[in-house]
Amino acid sequence: MEPSTTLEITDNAFLRQYECRKGDIFAKIEYSQQERKIFLTKYIVPEDLEDDLDFRNEFLTGVFDNIRDEKELKVVPTHPKIAGFVRKFRNKYKDMLPVGIAI
Repeated sequence: MEPSTTLEITDNAFLRQYECRKGDIFAKIEYSQQERKIFLTKYIVPEDLEDDLDFRNEFLTGVFDNIRDEKELKVVPTHPKIAGFVRKFRNKYKDMLPVGIAI
């Protein structure tokens, strides 16, 4: 089953991070952008959500959908948990990976 997102996710371009707030929860994914690629470098969430796959899938779905809709960039997931998400939902996101990147 593919995740759907109800989280509010914003791109804080100044800090180069996607941010998610849900109640008292604040999570972020840091990135760097070079040419037509965005490198997702850090996945930072509160400790109690570190292994929550439902939250991770929902957050990453929102980030990937934002990148696809707003930025039209190729995605290079350098953080292991983000790479795992891409591997799990390969059919949905493989077109967003740069040529030559295997996950």
